Amino acid sequence: MVAATSTAPKKALLLLEGRAIPELFGFAAALPTLAALAPRGDGQPVLVLPGLTTNDTSTVAMRRFLKSKGYATYGWEMGFNFGPRPGVEQGLIDLVNRLHDKYERKVSVVGWSLGGIYARQLGKMLPDKVRQVISMGSPFGGSPRATNAWRVYEKVSGQSSHNTDEHMGGAISAPPPVPTTAIYSKTDGVCAWQNCIEARSDIAENIEVKGSHCGLGHHPAVVYAVADRLSQPEGAWKHFDRSGFKRALYPAPAYPE
Repeated sequence: MVAATSTAPKKALLLLEGRAIPELFGFAAALPTLAALAPRGDGQPVLVLPGLTTNDTSTVAMRRFLKSKGYATYGWEMGFNFGPRPGVEQGLIDLVNRLHDKYERKVSVVGWSLGGIYARQLGKMLPDKVRQVISMGSPFGGSPRATNAWRVYEKVSGQSSHNTDEHMGGAISAPPPVPTTAIYSKTDGVCAWQNCIEARSDIAENIEVKGSHCGLGHHPAVVYAVADRLSQPEGAWKHFDRSGFKRALYPAPAYPE
């Protein structure tokens, strides 16, 4: 069992975030294998939300791959993610409602870092319209300052990082009432990994990968895991199967106390 932490990742890990660039090249090299191994989707709408200070450009690689596997993929369409500024919450709610109405199906929401926190909150606010939630390196537990980005968050959002319970569906540490997957890396140089994991339940799981925080959106193991999770039939969600070749890529996941 793992306890949440109030300490940000060490500076040495932050310096290693440059791994995100070779991870992108690794994704490009792995595309033929990913295309062959990842299951096809069922046409469901998938909303992919970017991390702090990034925009939809950062999620293009994942969205294009998921589209190639049969999903209707969308970015968040609100420019750079500068935190929960006025209009963001309603914009996200309106977007989920629009996609739900367009496809007449529940929407799966995938979010990177801060985007994953938005995704979880949408699952709490709109459980009848959200099919499942997948977060990638999202610090929804523990101290809100156990990251190397909290000062940036406060600067661009104009809000205190301690205001975790005052917007978008209440306490961010509470689990969504929909199937939820938390993807994390123990070598994350931005967010303390101990705060990016969820308590295991019949509808909640964690998946560990080996990589950087800034490369999670295009890391081959992450992209495969996201595609695998999205491929499950609606109403028949099961925990991630690590058997076979996947044991080499996905360590046994940790869970909080």
